Amino acid sequence: MLKFGEFVCKHKKTILIVALLLLIPSIIGMKLTRINYDILVYLPEDIETIQGENILSEEFNMGAFSMIVLENMPTKEILQLEDKMKEIDNVEKVIGIADVIGTSIPIEMIPEEIKDKIYKEGYTILLATFKDSISSDKTMETIETLREITNEQCKISGMSATVLDTRNLANSEIAIYVIIAVVLCIIILQLALDSYAAPIFLLLNIGIAILYNMGSNIFLGEISYITKAISAVLQLGVTMDFAIFLYHSYKEEQKNKSNKNEAMAHAISKTMVSVIGSSLTTIAGFLALCSMDLTLGKDIGIVMAKGVLLGVICVITVLPAMILTFDKWIEKTKHKEILPRFERIKNFNMKHYKAIIVLFVIILPIAFYGYHHTEVYYNLDKSLPATLKSVEANNTLQEKFNVVSAQVLLVDKDIPDYKVNEMLDKIEEVEGIEWTLGYSKIAGLMPEAILPEDIKSVFENDNYQMIIINSKYEMATDELNNQIATLNSMIKQYDEKAILAGEGPLMKDLVEISNHDFNSVNVVSIGVIFILMIIVLKSISLPIILIAVIEFAIFINMGIPFYTNTTLPFVASIVIGTIQLGATIDYAILITTKYIGNRKEGKERKEAVEEALGSSISSIVVSGLCFFGATFGVGGYSKIEMISSLCTLMARGAIISMIVVITVLPAFLMVFDKLICKTTSKMK
Repeated sequence: MLKFGEFVCKHKKTILIVALLLLIPSIIGMKLTRINYDILVYLPEDIETIQGENILSEEFNMGAFSMIVLENMPTKEILQLEDKMKEIDNVEKVIGIADVIGTSIPIEMIPEEIKDKIYKEGYTILLATFKDSISSDKTMETIETLREITNEQCKISGMSATVLDTRNLANSEIAIYVIIAVVLCIIILQLALDSYAAPIFLLLNIGIAILYNMGSNIFLGEISYITKAISAVLQLGVTMDFAIFLYHSYKEEQKNKSNKNEAMAHAISKTMVSVIGSSLTTIAGFLALCSMDLTLGKDIGIVMAKGVLLGVICVITVLPAMILTFDKWIEKTKHKEILPRFERIKNFNMKHYKAIIVLFVIILPIAFYGYHHTEVYYNLDKSLPATLKSVEANNTLQEKFNVVSAQVLLVDKDIPDYKVNEMLDKIEEVEGIEWTLGYSKIAGLMPEAILPEDIKSVFENDNYQMIIINSKYEMATDELNNQIATLNSMIKQYDEKAILAGEGPLMKDLVEISNHDFNSVNVVSIGVIFILMIIVLKSISLPIILIAVIEFAIFINMGIPFYTNTTLPFVASIVIGTIQLGATIDYAILITTKYIGNRKEGKERKEAVEEALGSSISSIVVSGLCFFGATFGVGGYSKIEMISSLCTLMARGAIISMIVVITVLPAFLMVFDKLICKTTSKMK
């Protein structure tokens, strides 16, 4: 490893030139990587609802649909608007009340049973179907075009409109996230380091690693908007302590070495030994997200694991080359370190370690109870501002027509109309169902001769007939999920191959899969990190103690929303435990490895723990504050609650883990010292 350090120092200028040249393909790759804004895309392909979506796309040429609310628009203008819409390439069909009555038949002549569903108090609905899928680029362009050719009288609802607004909002915020994170980290590093220029080079190095990571995502094809939004700030927060460790190590080596190159070579060697071990646990924590059935976890996990690996590579190559090349600037801007050494905190913790254990025992059940009772929501609209056009359209649809969640039922075309209508009558008797609409029902209420062929083709094809079912229950609620289960049982009595598709059933699957993922991903992450720590620490007891300490911090972090009556978006609740464990376990490993070294040197229990804590506390505080700074500002700024909540949890988790490691871990090492010595290799 020393030879590698010497190689880096010898070729520092070449390394910087190569690092800068690699930014060109990275930026190109970043621009070409598609960003997905639809969470439902990450559901497993083999579930029935996804199969239903495929049938709608392949057999009805309906990859997506939208209900467009029109206000006080004459029939003649509606028909003209429909003609404009049909000219858009991705629009398959546009159907409304005007297609049935034309311009000559009064609305009053339409049967009440149909009219109330599509015309009320001057408002009417158009159903527009799109060829491409909900979140495809083509559908996004179509929604934008529809908004351009319509005016304030038209409101476009549906999942595609929501995805478009999410995209626009996320894109408008992403640059601000990075600026906030960088500014807060610079402030923290200025307090922690001894040079005004050094923080800039540390951040530039991590910025290069972030661009490499974002550019290499092109090999994944696409990433989610959540991954894009949090990966940069998370990579900054997680890998900053690696950079700080190298800088501090370099400064220490300068005291004993004759020249800067020699000092840096030894610093690189020491950093590699320390950082590679600790980064493995962080990488393992992120990769544990790949075990989720909801493949969003794989998306975040791979990108972040790759980001940590690239961060480590840059820390032991690009950063040393930077520091040596611009060392004069660093030396010219040197100042006294402002951050204290925290001697009083160390002494207090050592003196009151028994009281800390008592507090741990008292707080643990309270935190654990809150952790298991924190409520989450799955309705994606709730994570977006109410001022967005799609949210306003959905609200108007709900207020005027009581269309809260619409399901799509696919049944065999050969089932007779009377059987279909019998089934629909039973469905409408289910509590919470507002109405159903299918071709058999329309044909039974109106003369088939006056019905346009377009209407029939929307609801029927050679294999299936499609029925729209409207519920008054909100998406992803227990009421709707129970209602969908009842409907599924009912429709199978008429057609065993019938499929209930649409946003409601998809969200039900999302709820069930996410609940499973919440438990499985935590178990996997704990198991993988536990095995790695056994290898790294060569101990059976220490991995249990370290994981217990960080899990305690996670329980507190995730328990706080319960006691503050805060409901979290489901993604945040699933991934935060794994992220916090993987990102902050390094704090505990740092103290523990120093404690093991001290005990092996023959130092007594108290002296070993005290020295380990004293020499680690500053590094842990700086690392924790950087992680906090990288995520806190984003949590406060973002208008997308999915991102805001996740960053707030990470910021709070960094501080809680920092405090718990500094207080509870030394107390555990004091109390369990004899057990640790007996169960750890080469300790007496």
